[in-house]
Amino acid sequence: MNVEEVILVNENDVEIGVMEKMAAHEQGLLHRAFSIFIFNNEGEMLLQQRAFSKYHSGGLWTNACCSHPKPNELTEQAAVRRLQEELGFVTPLHYALNFTYKAHFANGLTEHEFDHVFIGQYDDNISPNIEEVADYKYVSLEVIKTDITSQPQIFTEWFLIAFPKIEQWLETNGTSNSILHP
Repeated sequence: MNVEEVILVNENDVEIGVMEKMAAHEQGLLHRAFSIFIFNNEGEMLLQQRAFSKYHSGGLWTNACCSHPKPNELTEQAAVRRLQEELGFVTPLHYALNFTYKAHFANGLTEHEFDHVFIGQYDDNISPNIEEVADYKYVSLEVIKTDITSQPQIFTEWFLIAFPKIEQWLETNGTSNSILHP
């Protein structure tokens, strides 16, 4: 069986070790992660509904893709790899920001992540991996804001934290093709 490992980091994202993924989530140890936000030409954000079989947050809506780089894998390379594995496409990604969060789940697991956030633009075919993704849709930022206010329980914990940070980033940097296509 293939054992998945995550990169343990300190609060400055300096690597301090490697640990089996589930053990890191059981112990709530800080590890490196990434989140990808994809927009179409209309400025709508691609949301995915996590597969119901996921080890936590199954069935919840979130940004296009989230995961962890493997040991000795650059975070941006991991982001490109996982976007293709989960949604079946590749598009240029631009590093936007990072944040740290800690969320506890009912099943006893804890996500404690130093999350690198990438953005990109894509308007072509999407071929989701059904083991990862139950559904997907492009949604306007205004509708997402309304849904977050009226029904936050349909979203992942990290999406609720990351969405306002992405909004602020977009206000500062815009959504021009030069930003989305570095």
